[in-house]
Amino acid sequence: MPRLFAGIEIPPTITTLLSLQKGGLYGARWVDETNYHITLRFMGDVDYILANEIAFQMSQIQCPEFDLSLRGVGSFGTKKPHSIFAAVQNNEDLYLLHTEIERRMKKLGLKSDKHDYTPHVTLARLNKTTEPIDVANYLSLRGHFQTEEFTVPRFVLYSSRDSTGGGPYVVEETFDLL
Repeated sequence: MPRLFAGIEIPPTITTLLSLQKGGLYGARWVDETNYHITLRFMGDVDYILANEIAFQMSQIQCPEFDLSLRGVGSFGTKKPHSIFAAVQNNEDLYLLHTEIERRMKKLGLKSDKHDYTPHVTLARLNKTTEPIDVANYLSLRGHFQTEEFTVPRFVLYSSRDSTGGGPYVVEETFDLL
């Protein structure tokens, strides 16, 4: 049974900039550069019949390609941070793509995520021993992080295995944007 999610690939020039954010935080498990992506929708563990239906629905999406940039770093987990991320600059086209994928996945009976969509690139997962003050210090030193815009020509259906951190991610299928 595959574990699937839709995402956007990160180009090599941006991957290099993201990898330079590694280090300086005790208890961080840094994501391998080959696994950087922006999640559009997590589908979870699905059977192969549903996996084929998901791929078909995604192949029917007709959205234009668009430009994105990353701006700032942050953490998830209010009282006890559990991950560090690079934030995606607000982009209407990205939200339209996400909304269309979400609509089609609901049509297939997949439940929505309970959290609001927050596009980001996960940089690290944090151990329980990581102190919130250390996270705050790390973020304050990298608060001005930003990238140039990059073009998003396609989106991807990824699979992952059930493991700590989820990787490595495998590209199952790609879908060109218009």
